[in-house]
Amino acid sequence: MIYPITLYGDSVLRAKADEIVEGEIDVKELAEDMFETMHSADGIGLAAPQIGISKRIFVIDGSMLEDEQMKSFKQVFINPVIEGESGEAWDFEEGCLSIPHVRGDVSRKSVIKITYFDESWNKKTEEYDNMRARVIQHEFDHIDGKLFVDYLSPLKRKLLKNKLSEIMKGKVDVAYKVKKT
Repeated sequence: MIYPITLYGDSVLRAKADEIVEGEIDVKELAEDMFETMHSADGIGLAAPQIGISKRIFVIDGSMLEDEQMKSFKQVFINPVIEGESGEAWDFEEGCLSIPHVRGDVSRKSVIKITYFDESWNKKTEEYDNMRARVIQHEFDHIDGKLFVDYLSPLKRKLLKNKLSEIMKGKVDVAYKVKKT
């Protein structure tokens, strides 16, 4: 099932999402729906708050990217905890399905260690680097109520104010379903 994408301005995007209790919801079905929703919007990552569900789950599928490391990266992260970040910080232009047509440079550490459950409730602790680490950090921010625009300079945010205001009003032209506030 394809869900509409929640747009910037919706309070669910600013709330810290609730942990999922095993058996509470069908995480395999939710993950499948999230992948389907994300693919229909040409995204590479999607967190549950972006479809209006305040739960600590996100999915990533980098198969559409040129990056060799990302091409084979498809994963579900349930109740993730970032155990640490290390390595060099590097800037990269990020975007977000919930904030269409807005992009900005975000500085993130190049290596993360994360503990999470997969869709079969297997607990894993893994280390990711480079683009994989960046996408995980971006999606992890969503379940903590943080958005990539929060990292932008005050001047850049001021320049984007009108565009963000239009998104909050639902005035966006995108090729995917959106939930208007």
